[in-house]
Amino acid sequence: MNELEAVRQKIREYMNHIADHMAGGGCEDYESYMRLVGKVEALALVERDVLDLEKLLQED
Repeated sequence: MNELEAVRQKIREYMNHIADHMAGGGCEDYESYMRLVGKVEALALVERDVLDLEKLLQED
């Protein structure tokens, strides 16, 4: 496993942890729900950037 794969895996773990927390009723109110949705959106963007970087490095 290379460094970028390790980063991508950690990002996915964070996303899964948040999803499990939300699915288990961990949000006390709408504000906490929206905060977690924002985190998932941010992590998804970073994950996409890491995937793009991996692809770019493989092409070189």
